[in-house]
Amino acid sequence: MTNPPPAASAGAAVPAAVQGLAFVLGLVLVLATWMSVIGTLIVPRPISSRISKYSGLGTFRIFALICRPLRGYRARDRVLAWQAPMSLFLRLVSWVALFDVSYALMLLPFEHGHVGPAFTEAGSALFTLGYSAPTHTSSTAIVYVAAFSGLVVVALQIGYLPTLYSAFNRREAEVTLLVSRAGAPAWGPELLARTRFGLSTLDGTAELAELYRTWERWSAEVAESHSTYLTLCWLRSPRPEANWLISLLSVMDAAALQLALSPSIVPALRARLVIRMGFSCLNQIAQATGMPVIEDADPDTEIELSFDDFAGAVTMLRSVGYPVEVSAEQAWPHFRGWRVNYEPVLYALARMIDAPPALWSGPRHWAAEPLPPHRPGNRVPAESRPDDPQLMRPAKRVL
Repeated sequence: MTNPPPAASAGAAVPAAVQGLAFVLGLVLVLATWMSVIGTLIVPRPISSRISKYSGLGTFRIFALICRPLRGYRARDRVLAWQAPMSLFLRLVSWVALFDVSYALMLLPFEHGHVGPAFTEAGSALFTLGYSAPTHTSSTAIVYVAAFSGLVVVALQIGYLPTLYSAFNRREAEVTLLVSRAGAPAWGPELLARTRFGLSTLDGTAELAELYRTWERWSAEVAESHSTYLTLCWLRSPRPEANWLISLLSVMDAAALQLALSPSIVPALRARLVIRMGFSCLNQIAQATGMPVIEDADPDTEIELSFDDFAGAVTMLRSVGYPVEVSAEQAWPHFRGWRVNYEPVLYALARMIDAPPALWSGPRHWAAEPLPPHRPGNRVPAESRPDDPQLMRPAKRVL
């Protein structure tokens, strides 16, 4: 019994007219995929790539479905910790699959319109398996380019990960340092209260000025890294309640509170600069995600944070002896004028990345109860404690 001819064993052939269109479509698809790879992994600025966008969106929707029945934040955080790494993996798979389809379409005319051999040859070349050599001299160049594409995409992805996680580690260093200053999740009034307790000086102006300087530079670095490599926005901190976005919010809120409540002791220049750089950072990241932003907000615009919440924070600061120079009613317009610059975009970003539901951080996609910052218990020996806890000396309180 004789073997059938190659054409018959390969199945029905694609018509000749369609083969030419398949070659052109494959060439266009190859170029589009290369544009996505280079724009995402090499070009140092935000590049709109539909492949990266839809692979990330697909991952987001899958994890949204997985998290839908979960109500506790820690349970959601354990699942969402996998979202960003899985989006990286899905994007790599998407690129490789598109290259496989693209080169198979380009090889179709050289395989006399037979789809099976075209995919076999393209896959063998792309993954450098070598089990299917080119059957035509004219297709050899395409096979070599396919092999080159597979090697380069994997190599670029491998080189991309150290850059990504280096930026992540630099970001998390300051976030971790802020935990002892502002709690976890971080909260602006908590930052001022702990600074008051942790220093022998009453206002801690110099310490806060240095903190604001550090976070101004941190905001600039995060603006560049997170708008270029958007995956960083979804990479979650090792500690569930810690988060880069909530930490930045707490620092900006602390600066705005100081400017509104203690105008005579606030390091005004440093506080204004950290707020300015902070909301510039948020706007840059939001624009990279395609989110609309307000560049020049009206200071008289209402904000979502209520006056009652603000007044409660002022009362807390007074109770710990923080130098509040004006009433909550007098300070509110000034605080609102600062917060209107960053509250809308920050709330939108917090919903997008499912940040910890910290105080003053807005709603989430799910019914989230605000998490107050964790405060350690009183570490002062019982015999040394005063009758009134508010009379405790700042130097004796452990943060």
